[in-house]
Amino acid sequence: MTETSLPPVGRTAVGVAGLRAQEQLRQDKLFDDPYSAALFEAGRARVAAAGPPTAQRQAFGQLFATQVVIRTRFYDDYLLGSGCTQVVLLAAGLDARAFRLAWPDGTRLFEVDFPEVLGFKGSVLTEQRAEPRCERVEVPADLREDWASALGDAGFDPAAPTAWLAEGLLIYLTRDEAAALLTTVTGLSAPGSRISFEHRPDPDGTGLAALARAHHAGKHVTGLWKGGFGGDGPEWLSARGWAVTVHDREELADAYGRPVDEASGVGFLTATRS
Repeated sequence: MTETSLPPVGRTAVGVAGLRAQEQLRQDKLFDDPYSAALFEAGRARVAAAGPPTAQRQAFGQLFATQVVIRTRFYDDYLLGSGCTQVVLLAAGLDARAFRLAWPDGTRLFEVDFPEVLGFKGSVLTEQRAEPRCERVEVPADLREDWASALGDAGFDPAAPTAWLAEGLLIYLTRDEAAALLTTVTGLSAPGSRISFEHRPDPDGTGLAALARAHHAGKHVTGLWKGGFGGDGPEWLSARGWAVTVHDREELADAYGRPVDEASGVGFLTATRS
């Protein structure tokens, strides 16, 4: 695989792995990710053709540090507390949840992402001699295309309640693409299934997204953003038979003992299929 073979959205996962590796060094870390540093270092070398990290790019990345840490902890807790032993990570990226979380017996976890991303992650984790802590199934697919067929071919059971996670994904999709994705998820979700993703009640306001767009060194990331649902995710899901709960990021940060001063404009939602 060449240095430039990771797709553009896949390259953003390298920076996220770096922020998780940064958290891993803290005495009061909110999660344990022993593979994050290796994934970041290998990924940074893979995308070196984009140029060395400048001080401006590093400052841009730090804008997302708190968001990445809080959402990682929140999604870890959500998945382990979902009550579902069938789990699907949509755009799994470079997170190593299959390897680092204490999954209940019988858990089958499907990772859906571009084949280049899954191949790269798998090679790094093999070098680290990492062993999955559940049954892990790779599903190479483009989520803008017919990924459901690939998921079914991999052994997904639509009759079993499923915990779905779309971490850091929807903002990279148009509204129509996001609706198509979640329409497919809804059709595959047995009663009792759950889903979670970020919720931006004011996507064009003064929070994290606005700060990122204003940062001149971040165009390689913000230029990929297409908006997703904006702030309409809860209404969209509710209209299709999901019971939705919205979670405030600042309240979560307080509960985790990591209070923040700035308002991010980004929260999270969880929803259960009736």
